[in-house]
Amino acid sequence: MRSKLHRKLFLGFIYIHILHHAKEGAIYGSWMKAELEEHGYQMSSGTLYPILHTMEKEGLLKSETRTVNGHNRKYYEITNDGILFLEESKAKLKELIQEV
Repeated sequence: MRSKLHRKLFLGFIYIHILHHAKEGAIYGSWMKAELEEHGYQMSSGTLYPILHTMEKEGLLKSETRTVNGHNRKYYEITNDGILFLEESKAKLKELIQEV
């Protein structure tokens, strides 16, 4: 049960982290994977890319394929709904931190 609870909680943190960086500028999967690893999140590409695709389906991110060094790379940017979700999440986090 502990691992399922951690997974659910950390998935929310990952969403917020992705949105934070997408708000700063366009991101792509391998860069985001490395960024998350710097913060202690160990995940495979097979875990991260479905998260990015889900966030796009949910309207939090939008993507654009660009050619970089002869290879196609999918870049993700935050949407207006993503910005709203991020701001609401940050407000809830601040409230929780103050309480605990």
